[in-house]
Amino acid sequence: MKRTPMELAAMASAAVPGLTPTGVAGSPDDAADFDAALLLDDAGRRWRVRSPKHLEASMRLETELLVLRTFVPAVRAELPFALPYVAGTVRQGELCTFVYSHLPGALRSIDALVTAGSSVAAEIGRAMAAIHAIPRELVTSADLPSYSANEFRQRRLNELDQAATTGKIPAVLLRRWEHALEDVSLWRFKPTVVHGDLHEDNILLTGERVSAVTGWTDLRVGDPADDFAWLIAANDPRFTETVHAAYLEASNDPEDPHLIRRAALSAEFALAQWLVRGVAAENSTMVDEAVEMLGTLEEDVLAQEASDRRDSQARAADARAAEAEAAAAVRPAAAKVTVVPIAPETAPTASGADDAAPDTGSVSRVVGAETGPATENSADAATDGHEPGESEPETARAAGTQAGADEAAASGVDTDSGNDPETGNEPVVDDASGDGAARDGHSSQPGTETTALPLTPVPDK
Repeated sequence: MKRTPMELAAMASAAVPGLTPTGVAGSPDDAADFDAALLLDDAGRRWRVRSPKHLEASMRLETELLVLRTFVPAVRAELPFALPYVAGTVRQGELCTFVYSHLPGALRSIDALVTAGSSVAAEIGRAMAAIHAIPRELVTSADLPSYSANEFRQRRLNELDQAATTGKIPAVLLRRWEHALEDVSLWRFKPTVVHGDLHEDNILLTGERVSAVTGWTDLRVGDPADDFAWLIAANDPRFTETVHAAYLEASNDPEDPHLIRRAALSAEFALAQWLVRGVAAENSTMVDEAVEMLGTLEEDVLAQEASDRRDSQARAADARAAEAEAAAAVRPAAAKVTVVPIAPETAPTASGADDAAPDTGSVSRVVGAETGPATENSADAATDGHEPGESEPETARAAGTQAGADEAAASGVDTDSGNDPETGNEPVVDDASGDGAARDGHSSQPGTETTALPLTPVPDK
């Protein structure tokens, strides 16, 4: 049953003797759990009233009363912000309404906090670090919940199983949360004191300073990422990063690399918890709201996964292109090859031609070479109709040899002795090549085949 601000003012008068309200206005709070109002009395003092809507909410307020009593003056003095005091209570049936003393500061919406600048974000980060630095013994001594990292993960798995039994959680989200909870490395954190219900409606600011923090109904020892979950709803990464950076600077603990990821998971999982509460309370309005928000989250997750796949494919394509470019850069340059025609290999000289050439004592001239580099003898070869260095066909060589022999016989040259018939002297060898060609009819160059021809004597004039 919803209570109006006027009804809450009347209940506050009954809870605090001497309180005379002169003004009242509604106050933001957890709409599913509490009705709240701000009062102004005749002395100008302000008060806050919180009335539970169901038994579980009433138990949370009684837990907060226990928590605030454990914050003795020495603990409060260490905190950079003020804490509320419970001024009085009034019970109606099973439900208990609480009246709190006035706290300085004003509430701001999440959008106002985001646009307030980095100084406000840093102030929030330092306030969160102060909460997490509260001695854990203060919580455990008050018999408040306390979880190790593994116990906290197992508790989340149990809650996921419970949410799945409703049949209203999209399969995409169930797989997403299950995979995250099965990643043990994600849940290796140092448990700290956690506010448990931290959000913009429980933070009061005076100017750019956090002046007070309220809503201590869910204080426990657990995952510090839970207190960052509300920042994810701001949907402004820069705001979250600024808060986180200030938190790390003010904290004495080493950085938790997975804190923000677990905070995002906690923000998503809160929708499943809201659904379970609605089903348990048989509140169709809560269930419909939860189902709608889960559907929106499913669409966002699918869109993000598709974007991630495209980015991954693009990175893989860029990597392949870079590898191909690097491979091309180190590949040796192709050598430039000039193809030179190779003359066909000359057949061996006929045995008859070899026999016609004298072995020794003959005056010989190199007529041509089958292979090898061209020499000065190429001029003589050219007179036979062949280019210098060109291989002479075998038949032409044989014919030339026979013609030379006939000519020598006609002129009376003694081919056996190799002497000039008129002078009786040995003819001079024409060594035009200048490299000491062999006088026995063989070239001095290896691999060169030559043919020796007798010289015709020059007649006297």
